[in-house]
Amino acid sequence: MQNEASTASDTGRTAPHRPTRARLPLVVYVLALGTFLMLTTEFVVAGILPEISRDLQISLAQAGSLITVFAIGMVIGAPLLPLLTIRVSKRRTLLIALVVFIGGHVVVALSSDFTTIMAARWVTALATGAFWAVSAVVAANVAGASMQSAAVGVVAAGGSLATVLGVPIGAFIAQHLGWRGTFWALAVAAVVAVVCIARLVPRDPPRPASASIRADLADLRSVRLWLVLAACTTTTGGVLAAYSFIAPILTDRAGVPAALVPAVLAGFGICSFVGTLLGGRLGDRHAHAVILIAPAASALVLLALAMFSGYAGVAVALVALLGAFGLSANSVLIHLAVRHAGRAATLGSGLAVAAFNTGTAIGTTSAGAALTSSLGLAGPAAVGSGIAALTLIPAALLAASRLRRSPLPTSSH
Repeated sequence: MQNEASTASDTGRTAPHRPTRARLPLVVYVLALGTFLMLTTEFVVAGILPEISRDLQISLAQAGSLITVFAIGMVIGAPLLPLLTIRVSKRRTLLIALVVFIGGHVVVALSSDFTTIMAARWVTALATGAFWAVSAVVAANVAGASMQSAAVGVVAAGGSLATVLGVPIGAFIAQHLGWRGTFWALAVAAVVAVVCIARLVPRDPPRPASASIRADLADLRSVRLWLVLAACTTTTGGVLAAYSFIAPILTDRAGVPAALVPAVLAGFGICSFVGTLLGGRLGDRHAHAVILIAPAASALVLLALAMFSGYAGVAVALVALLGAFGLSANSVLIHLAVRHAGRAATLGSGLAVAAFNTGTAIGTTSAGAALTSSLGLAGPAAVGSGIAALTLIPAALLAASRLRRSPLPTSSH
């Protein structure tokens, strides 16, 4: 018996250690389902504009304003609603946002009044912004310190997947059941998300008795936080400047047949999905490298697109590369915003989401102006390259501050 025990002991000492690979909790993927729905409803309108225009008897430009009003609602809702619900548990905030999301889609599906539909889309966008902000914080919290960036990457990848699966599925439903069927489908899917989040998202730990909203908001003075937000604005602005006009660039400049444009956009979406996942994985160990390399690569790809988009094969390859690099740093930037916001983590995440949408507005407006200049169809990519390159300034300052190990000014208490 003693020999057996000794043998077992020796075996225990000599057996090679096999580290188990850390896995993300199931709730992270449930949150990714939520962001998938949120981004699907934001972008699906672009794929069903003709159906909406004909049914409501409005122009395409008027129908397109449903996209604009949603973006404005996201910019406002992402930082504002987390601030208004700062004393509400994150689990309850997510559930409230989804219930509002469901209600907004039901109103759109039932209404024939364009003003009512616009109002419902704006309210839905407010809830969408809140969900994005809070879900990133919840994902980081449940994943643990070693996998926070990876968890936020998965949640962000849910949004990327919306362009690959959500928008085509929404357009397919609209073709067979009418555009209102798309909104009914999104509402039903959100009901499933409500059930999953109610069961899986843990309750918040109690706030310390000494905690105060004023102290939380004081952490927003962090210089690092505002450098991250500047990077959020420029990295997204650069990519969306070109992507918003990618269809005419492909058809009118590169000579790609219109029938193949959806396949090229699907390629962009797939590469964006993979890039977001990889960026999140690398971000836990090499966050500052990711936020330097991704925008640098994007700026070079966009510059090449501006110069060589007259060649169909080259243009298609560059669009795929833009998908791989363009938004791959976004989840890392959200993670850094959460970290540098300190006790105001949810609001920091909300400000990051607002910065992304602000960059989108700036990028598309600037690209539209360039489109009518002497640059023509080369303008959006050229402008996007310049905007993306600006990301290197705040990214380099963040990396330098880390290397010096001398903290930039943060909040004063």
